Order: sequence, then C-alpha cells, then structure tokens
Amino acid sequence: MLQHFPSPIILAHRGDLAHAPENTLPSFSQAIQKGADGVELDAKLTADGHVIVFHDMIVDRTTNGKGKVASFTLDEIRKLDAGAWFDPKFANTKVPLLEEVFETVGKNKLINIELTNYSTPKDGLTQKVCELIKKHNNQAQIVFSSFFASNLKIAKQLLPEIPRGLLAMPGIIGLWARSFGFMFGDYQALHPHISSVSKEQVQRAHRIKRRVHVWTANTPEEIIRLKDFGVDGIFTDDPATAVAILNSK
Repeated sequence: MLQHFPSPIILAHRGDLAHAPENTLPSFSQAIQKGADGVELDAKLTADGHVIVFHDMIVDRTTNGKGKVASFTLDEIRKLDAGAWFDPKFANTKVPLLEEVFETVGKNKLINIELTNYSTPKDGLTQKVCELIKKHNNQAQIVFSSFFASNLKIAKQLLPEIPRGLLAMPGIIGLWARSFGFMFGDYQALHPHISSVSKEQVQRAHRIKRRVHVWTANTPEEIIRLKDFGVDGIFTDDPATAVAILNSK
C-alpha cells in the first residue's frame, strides 16, 4: 500500500499533535481530515493485556492520572481524561484502544504502529498487536516500527508481509542503527531523526531498495529539505502544513 501514495508520504505523528491531544481519536480524525496519508501511533499493553495507544511510560503528562501505564487495567485507564490537559474543549477524551483507531482511520490510509514496550520488552505486545491486525484483516495499511530490533523480528515471524521500519535515535547514540544495524538487518525502511539524516544516507538506502521515513519535520523549511533529499516519508506534528507545502511544490 505504501507505493500507492505519492512520495514523500505524510504520516501524522501521534495524529494532529499540534492541534489536538496526542494519540487520541480526535487527533487521528483531524489528521485524516487535513489530508495526511496516514497516522503514526504508539502501542502499549494495559495490565490486563489490552492494546492501547499511548506514548509515555507513565500517564502523568497527558492525563489527569498518575502512575505507570503498565500498572493500569483497561477499565482504570479508560476512566482517565486524556484531553483536558491540551485544551478544555477536549475534556473527557479517552485513551483509545488500537482497534478504535483502526475504525476511526479506516482502511484507505496508512497506520504506522510503533511498538513501544520499551520498559516491558517481554510483555507480548507485538504478538497481541499482530492478533488484532489479523482480526481486522488490515495488513495492507500497516507499517511496524520500533527501536527494539526484537519487536520487529517477532513481527516478521507473525506477519511477514507487513513492512518494518527500524527507528534510530539522533546523534552518536543512533549511529549503529542508522548504519550496520539497518544495512544488515531485515527491514524495509529506516526511520531516522531529522537531525541525523542526509541526502547521501537516503541514496544509500535506495540503492538497496529500502525506504527512509524521517521524524519529525514541522516547518516549511524542514519539509522542503527532506523532499529535496528524496525521502520516502515524513512524520509531522502538523499535517495540514506539511500537505500544503508539498502541494505547493
């Protein structure tokens, strides 16, 4: 499905993050309405094994609760307000289930699922996510990404048809992932930070028939620079701006 979209694809980072509470249904809905080719989200497990969409390891920043995400049951985390912190008009917005995002986005847009069990690496998150994708039969719209190669290895075993992107930290800490880890790993895409991407790097990836999706570009200058580099995808907090810039070029 990736090849059906114009290049570079625009993926809304946690939805329309600049204008709505991140990783919520309103955020994803707004992103699609504003013309994004798809959305990026963060998948985690609740204490009772449900796949929810949430970025941080703790709930304090983006809800009215306190504590580790992994310590909440689904019922408990659904009682939290995940919208009022951003703007009172989003009050009573709930932390969504991954399945609810599938329904909100529909099957004609891309969904980049970051597997973010970084504090609980053996919790079975990847297996649960793959089960939900099989249930919804929406493999064609999914891209997996993670900083953990182990998550992507499991995803390949369970759903080999879904492309996998290796996330790389900026600077020296992400150098191995951007070079040897990516070049010799079994991935379809590299997901580097905008501060650590170059035109030469993009060309190297293209020579081995792989893609480059960059996070996170928000200004017109950044969008134009990445387009000039020839990147295949851009993660952005402001999909409307990104779409407008690319359409004007």
